[in-house]
Amino acid sequence: MIGTIPKLHGSLKSAFAVMFLVLPLLVLFYGHALANSTPDAKLNGADQLSRLSSSDTLTATIQLNAGDQIGKPADWWVLAETPMGWYSYDYPGAWNFSEGSLSDFSPAYQGTLFDLTEPLEVLRITGLPPGEYVFYFGVDTTVNGQLDMGTVSYDWAAVRVVEAGSYPVVDTDQKTCYDNLGSIPCPGPGEPFYGQDATYPNVETSYTDNGDGTITDNITGLMWVKARGSKVTWDDAVAGASVDRTGGYEDWRMPSIKELYSLFLHSGVNGADYMSTTGFVPFIDTDYFDFKYGSGVGGERVIDCQDWSGTEYVSTTQHDQPTVFGINFADGRSKGYKKFLPPTWTEKNVLYVRYVRGNSEYGKNNFQNNNDGTISDLATGLMWSEYDSSEGLNWEQALAWVQAKNAENYLGYSDWRLPNIKELHSIVDYTRSPEKTSSAAINTDYFKCSTITNEAGQEDYPYFWSGTVLVDGPSREGAYIPFGRAMAYLDNVWQDVHGAGSQKSDVMIGDPANFPEGRGPQGDAVRIYNYVRLVRDI
Repeated sequence: MIGTIPKLHGSLKSAFAVMFLVLPLLVLFYGHALANSTPDAKLNGADQLSRLSSSDTLTATIQLNAGDQIGKPADWWVLAETPMGWYSYDYPGAWNFSEGSLSDFSPAYQGTLFDLTEPLEVLRITGLPPGEYVFYFGVDTTVNGQLDMGTVSYDWAAVRVVEAGSYPVVDTDQKTCYDNLGSIPCPGPGEPFYGQDATYPNVETSYTDNGDGTITDNITGLMWVKARGSKVTWDDAVAGASVDRTGGYEDWRMPSIKELYSLFLHSGVNGADYMSTTGFVPFIDTDYFDFKYGSGVGGERVIDCQDWSGTEYVSTTQHDQPTVFGINFADGRSKGYKKFLPPTWTEKNVLYVRYVRGNSEYGKNNFQNNNDGTISDLATGLMWSEYDSSEGLNWEQALAWVQAKNAENYLGYSDWRLPNIKELHSIVDYTRSPEKTSSAAINTDYFKCSTITNEAGQEDYPYFWSGTVLVDGPSREGAYIPFGRAMAYLDNVWQDVHGAGSQKSDVMIGDPANFPEGRGPQGDAVRIYNYVRLVRDI
């Protein structure tokens, strides 16, 4: 296990080079994989990473299934190509740099093959310069200290490091692709439903249990209280932060909705019966965070286990009630929750709260107008289209529209995608709403947003599709965010029930006219034809 390079050879082209440990390379092992010998290389526990912020920590691990080759002598190689040049690993901890030929390198280790079943960490580094990296681990049964392309078996993992920002968007953990009816093999370019969430691997979650009641998010830099706690009123949740001493810390705070949303995992599943946990999978990593469903007894459904955030809605919802955004890690949705309960609106609502500390800049955008129809967010490393689709599309059409824009090299780029739900959530501006600012819940200094007429006949702003799918019992629904009022037909009137900037899900195909009074227990509006805003990596 290493955190700095103990040994380097050759002159370095940059002082940053001293931070390189084992990383990536792109063109090294074009040999044939040996039968029954399977090397495995991972970055941050994943086979591939599409993007990593330069402020994030990168780890590289290797494993080996030697198969029938156990006991056979071999050269073990760990090599990397970086923006600064090539590196080779010298077990147990030295990294050597070469400005020239790879023939200058020696194997990391020479010895018999054996099953390396536990991941061996050969890299842990923070602060990598931007650029492309590929990391290779291989074993070569021709033992001569040189790479022999006919006898080397290898695995590789790659990552693109982008400029550091204070707001890394963690992956949704959605690895399954869907059509309008259910799961499908992930489509390729040009095929229907290509370009959804699971098409694009991203920075995966990485947590550390500190053993003192706290969990550190290694990607966002946030530290969380591990315990579930008890349900409390909004006022008690706010007051409790200043007296919480979990882990011996005294600077706990209520999480903003964007901080809390970073914990969302859209690998979660809703069961078919809200009075039983059968079929449910939580939308939070329960390997690290304590979680508890509702009892499913009496009037309490298993999904009645929402979390407060510290973000109050700047408007009101449902008969002018004060509202606070929160997340339901049981059903995969984020809404505005009322401080008081119907029908009298005098009984205080009680939800869970999970306090946070560290990285007070998380969730704050740093937009830059590129004056070419694109907006860059230097905090997240994402580039957005200034304008939206200007028309509503069903989910399949939305995916196809993105690919059509890529085919025409829209705004000079051909790698646009439909944002996943966490990426889309990152550009919500919770200081804005139709009632408060007469605008969409987005920074209108940078973005243009289409207007619509909503179900109540008001001028309003669209719902926007993401590429993420919510598995909701037997149905599959596209996750969306309303940048205008989140409408529902409740108490015989259309009204904003959940708040601009909430996150829900919609039927992906059909006729909205078939839902004249919405659907679900709160009569949520069904639009089906939602809008699109393009995103790409900077």
